[in-house]
This record gives sequence, structure tokens and C-alpha cells, in this order.
Amino acid sequence: MKLVQSGNRRILFIMAAPPEYGPALRARFTPLMTGVGPVEAGLAVGAALARLEASGQTPDVAVCLGSAGSRTLEQTGVYQVASVSYRDIDASPLGIPAGLTPYLDLPRELPLTVLLPDLPTVRLSTGGAVISGAAYDAIDADMVDMETFAVARACMAHGVPLAGLRGVSDGAEDLRHMDDWKAYLHVIDEKLAGVVDRILALAD
Repeated sequence: MKLVQSGNRRILFIMAAPPEYGPALRARFTPLMTGVGPVEAGLAVGAALARLEASGQTPDVAVCLGSAGSRTLEQTGVYQVASVSYRDIDASPLGIPAGLTPYLDLPRELPLTVLLPDLPTVRLSTGGAVISGAAYDAIDADMVDMETFAVARACMAHGVPLAGLRGVSDGAEDLRHMDDWKAYLHVIDEKLAGVVDRILALAD
């Protein structure tokens, strides 16, 4: 992990898994690599931000990026995350709507920072399961991942704005093997790198 200095801003790039971190992105930054799923992501980001805060290096913005699944969006398309929800939390037997965490005064969808107004924005759903096929029927979002909501909560705890970028790696067809997820990661790597260049070129 290494903060990227862009003008007067310190940027922390956050990713989940090495297969998403291809040569184009490796040429641009060294991310905080969290591991897969909301538990690993929340743990890794919370600990890293605490260390950075203690050393006086709190980032000005964090960018969580990688792949995502979608049955409706363009495959290999890259999108900004306008909002993220947590699909695993369901206290509805207690009379609390699914998607809301009990005793936490937050909306079902957390808004994220949008850095590039002309790049399409979508709604993202985070959860601990890989989504494929008919499982999309139960999800009220444009695309799915396994980390961003947890990353957002850790960033909120440390007062760090979070932006989300995701390239659609799968969803048009059912997933049956790890290679189905990896098939387009090299394309997404190149496209995400182009968006990262635009972010790094932004005026302070």
C-alpha cells in the first residue's frame, strides 16, 4: 500500500484481489489489498486507516476499484458507484426493513463521492456471496460486489470520502468456474487505468 500524491491530495487506492490488479493498474499505484468479502475488507481498511491517521497521513480521498457483476450493464463497461447497499443484512423478522442495520442511523444506500461527472453512475450492492443467474432477481441494484459497503463504513469511521469504480466482469451468463470471472479482467484493467489517469489529472 502506498498513498498517491495528486496535487495537494493524498489518494488511497483500495482493491480486493490480485487477479483484478493487472499490469495497467500496477503501473499507476500500489493499492491496499483487502482480501475478498465484506469481513476482510472492513478489517483491512479500518486497520490501514487507523495506522495512516496515527502517522498523520490520513488520505484526502479513497478510491475502491475492481470488478463487479451485472446482468443488465455492459460487460467490461466501467462505472462509478453512486450509492452502495448491504444485501446480507436482514432484520425483517424484528420489523426492521431488510438492508437496514439495527441501531444504526444510516440509510439503506450510502452515497459515495463522484469524482468524474461524465462517467456513468450506478447503484451497487455488496454482500458475501458470488451472484450468478437467477440470484440477480432478488437484488435491487445495477451491479454487485463483495467489498464496497464495508470499505465505505470503514472510511466513514475515519472521515475519509470514498469513491467507487467498477468494471463489469460477469453477469451476462452464469458463472461456473473461476475462469469465467477472470475472462475479461485484462480488459477491465486497461479501462480502469484510463479512468484512474483522469482522476489523477483532476485539479485540486
